[in-house]
Parts: sequence; structure tokens; C-alpha cells
Amino acid sequence: MDHLVIISGCSGSGKSTLLQEMAHRGYAVVEEPGRRIIAEEREGQGRALPWVNLAAFAERAVELSLEDRARAKDLQGPVFFDRGLIDAAAALEFATGRPMLQKFAAERFNALVFMTPPWPEIYVMDADRRHGLEEATKEYDRLLAAYSALDYNVQLLPQAPVAERADLIAGALGLT
Repeated sequence: MDHLVIISGCSGSGKSTLLQEMAHRGYAVVEEPGRRIIAEEREGQGRALPWVNLAAFAERAVELSLEDRARAKDLQGPVFFDRGLIDAAAALEFATGRPMLQKFAAERFNALVFMTPPWPEIYVMDADRRHGLEEATKEYDRLLAAYSALDYNVQLLPQAPVAERADLIAGALGLT
């Protein structure tokens, strides 16, 4: 699945803005499962909100990520994911203590994974991001370890303007 590309990393480090830039450049993008789940849960009973029940939230994120991957695999050209299956599996493993990463290891994406490191200067909490930078950094560390353990080639993106980050991704993938 070389055309399925993950952009992962620290919460509040510019991933969604970067995905918007990739969409503006004409690439297919898949929005972050977490934000979509939170929006759905706010409309419903809210039992799978991450600050209410992290395990239920992560299980929903795994399901949604698998659906996203299945829909995207037949698309032509690169498809950029704002987080994805490995992020969701890592969250589920963290929430439950059960080994989940290996369960989904065969569901491969492009070998290059682009990670946005913690960026304190742009980090903000909001109604959907209730954890602080310290917890976001711990999550980033878990994700970095998860992708590395699954033999992905992790490329750290610099704290740079969004166009520069997008150019680096396009160049690394040979899209320029």
C-alpha cells in the first residue's frame, strides 16, 4: 500500500493544517479519526469520548481507521492520512494494556511515516483536545516507538511553515 501515507505525531503540532495543505495541492486526504469520533459522540451519548472512556474511543478509532484504509486503498495517487490505524492501535494498547500493535502489523501503509514532533509554540488545548502538552508529548513518544517497532521509516518534520513541510513530504515521496 505504498500510496497510503501516514502523517502522525504530537497532538497540536500542525498535522491537520498540513493535511489541509496537501488537499489544497490536489492530493486525497483522510481526516483524523479522533476528531470525527468526538464530533459523533457529542451528538450522541458521549460514551466513547477519550476523556470519558479512552478504551472505547480507541476501539472506535481502530474500526474507523480500518474503514478509512479499505476505502482509500483503491484510490489513485497518494492518499494522506491524518493519523490512522497504527495511532489507533497504539492508543488502544495504552488504554487496555493488551498488545494491539502486532494484531494490525500486516495492514501496511507507505514505509515512510511523517511525524510532527511536539511544538510548544503552536500547541493549544480546545474543547476536543483537553490534554496538555506533557500528555501530548508522551503520546508522541508512544507513537514514535510504535512506528519504529513496526519497521516504518519515520521521518521527523521540522518546525517550519506548512508549505515547507508539504514540500519536504512531496520531495521524500518523489511527487515533485
